[in-house]
Amino acid sequence: MDLGLKGKTAVVTGGGSNIGRAIFLTFAKEGANLVNAELDEKQGLKVVGEANALRAGGRAIEIKTDVTNPDSVKAMVEKGVKEFGQIDILVNVVGWTIDKLFIEKSRAEWEKEVNLNLWSVINCCRAVADHMIGRKYGKIVSIGSDAGRMGEYREAVYGGTKGAVIALSKALAREWGRYSININVVCPGATIPQSLEHVGELSMTKDPNAPYKDIVQKDIPDEIKAQMLKAYPLRRLATAQEIANAVVFLASDAASFITGQTLSVSGGYTMM
Repeated sequence: MDLGLKGKTAVVTGGGSNIGRAIFLTFAKEGANLVNAELDEKQGLKVVGEANALRAGGRAIEIKTDVTNPDSVKAMVEKGVKEFGQIDILVNVVGWTIDKLFIEKSRAEWEKEVNLNLWSVINCCRAVADHMIGRKYGKIVSIGSDAGRMGEYREAVYGGTKGAVIALSKALAREWGRYSININVVCPGATIPQSLEHVGELSMTKDPNAPYKDIVQKDIPDEIKAQMLKAYPLRRLATAQEIANAVVFLASDAASFITGQTLSVSGGYTMM
C-alpha cells in the first residue's frame, strides 16, 4: 500500500528516542520531510542523520524544542513552515512517568507528568491549528496509553494525563473535522528499547529514578519478564517499530476516514 507520504511534512516531538525514533525513521522511509522537535539536541541530530542517510526522497531537520513551553513550540512550527512550506502531520510523542504509588510521588513529579504528557500536546496542537485550519488539511496523532483508558496501578497521574489526551483528541476531532483534519490516539503497550543506542540522555528510560534504568529488552530479568508477559495475550512485548507502523498509517491519507479514535497497540492488554 502506498501511504502517499512523499512530499508531506511531519513534525515528530521527541523523535530522538525509542518510540519517537522509530516513528521518525518510518516517516523517513516513506519519503516524508521531517522536523525532529527534540529537546535532546545531540540525540535528535543523530536520528536526523539516520533519516537523511536513507535517501528515500525526503529531508529531515532538527529543531530544538521544549514542548512544555508554548513559545518554543510556536517558534518550532514557524521554522518548520519556513523550511518546508507547510506542516501536514503532527505526532505528539513526548511523555514521561516513573511508576510509584500516588502517595509516594512528590508534587514536582506530578507536575512533570502533567507538563510533559498533557501540556505538551495542548501546546503543539495549538501551534499547528491555524496553519492546518487555513490549509484545510492536517493529521494529528498523539501517543496515549492504556493507563488512560482503564487506569493503572502506580500510574495514577500519568493515567489521568493520558486519559485527558484521549478526551482532548476526540473533542478536537469534532471541532476540526470540518477542516479535513484527522486526529487520533495510539496507546502502546510496554515498549522497552531494543538498544541503548535508540535512546538519548533525556529519555525516561535513562532517569536515575527509573526502576530499570538503562535496561533493554534482552536484559530484563527472567522473573520480571515472566510477570510482564502474563498481562499480554500475545505473550511478548512490543517493539517500537510496531507502534510506529500504526502511527504512520493513521497519519496518512490511507486513514482519511478515521478520526477521533483510540487504537491500542498493546498485544491485547486491554481489548477496550
